[in-house]
This record gives sequence, structure tokens and C-alpha cells, in this order.
Amino acid sequence: MSNDLINLIVELDEDEAIELVHHRIKEGEDPLNILGDVKEAMSVVGEKYQKNEYFLSELIMTGEISKDITDIIQPLLKPDTNSKNLGKIVLGTVFGDIHDIGKDIVKFMLDTNGFKVFDLGVDVSKEKFIEKIKEVNPDIIALSGFLTLAYDAMKEIITEIDKAGLRENRKIMIGGGQIDDSIQIYVGADAFGKDAVEAVKIAKNWVSG
Repeated sequence: MSNDLINLIVELDEDEAIELVHHRIKEGEDPLNILGDVKEAMSVVGEKYQKNEYFLSELIMTGEISKDITDIIQPLLKPDTNSKNLGKIVLGTVFGDIHDIGKDIVKFMLDTNGFKVFDLGVDVSKEKFIEKIKEVNPDIIALSGFLTLAYDAMKEIITEIDKAGLRENRKIMIGGGQIDDSIQIYVGADAFGKDAVEAVKIAKNWVSG
């Protein structure tokens, strides 16, 4: 069943994918499992894009399918009503990358768990990150990137944050695509989140520590 949804998204079969999502919800499946399949499907699409098997139109369409699925799932995710005003987070998909599905899920989860999130959107330049950090004085900076080309952008943004003297007393997390600890080390981040739940856990640990 899990592979079915991944394949439907990759094959751009929106109607069947949405129908399967509704079926899995009706069967009582954990919504986070469905979001995990969406992330996996987007990873496959990203690989196809980088191999020139898919093009921008396919990226946009799979992004729309993923957004539609996320819109169905989000109301089912239970917020932590005991967590309020935990801290401020500046979030954005780095320049060169237009994907927002993962970022939007992370934003929603952080919002519902008591963080004030300043979402800069997609294809965000280092200048915009610096400007927003100076403006809102966040506790955490979160960089999202789906394509492998985003790794160099993350590294460049973090370097600029360091140069501007804005790293002290702040933590930086990254997430998206195939990011792992080796990418975290490469870009100079403090942590990476494999999914939205992990991102919330990391953020909570930082502000409580």
C-alpha cells in the first residue's frame, strides 16, 4: 500500500493518489506514515529531475499533488496544546530550490507545537535570511532544500550568517530530500531533521536546553 502511493505520485496520477490517501485515512492509518510516503515520492522525483528524466513541469505537478495531500493530512495532526511561545524560528527553502512541500509540513508542525515561525518561502537568498534574522532575532534558523544543488546554497547561507556575526546564541537546522549527517557537516549546520516530527523534537531540545 505504501509503495502504491509513492508510485502514483511519481507517475503523476493525482486522482488515484488522493483516493488512496482517503482510503488509508479511513482505515485509521497514522497520517505521518502517509506524509513519509509523500516525502519518499518527492525524493524519487528529485532524482529523476537531476537525471533529466523529469523536467520542471513534472516537478511542479508533483509538488501540487503533494500539497493537495498535505492539505488533507494537516487537520488530522494533533497540536501540542501545552506548548506555547517556545521560541522564534526563521524558515525558508534556500535559493535555487522551489520546493515547499517539506517546508510547509515543518512549518505547520512547529506552529502547532508552540513556535513562532517566520516563513520566508522558497528560493530564498542569503540576503533575505540575513535581513530577517536581524529583524526578528530568532532562536533557530531552519534551512530547507530538496534538490542536491541546495546543499551548496545552504553552505553559502550559513557562511554568510557566520560572517555577519549572527550565529552566536542561535542554532541552525537543515532538512529535506536526502539530507543526512554528512550533509549537515558539509554545510556547517548544528543538526538535521529527517522529517517534521524530528525537526520539532530538535527545536524543543534546543530551546529547553
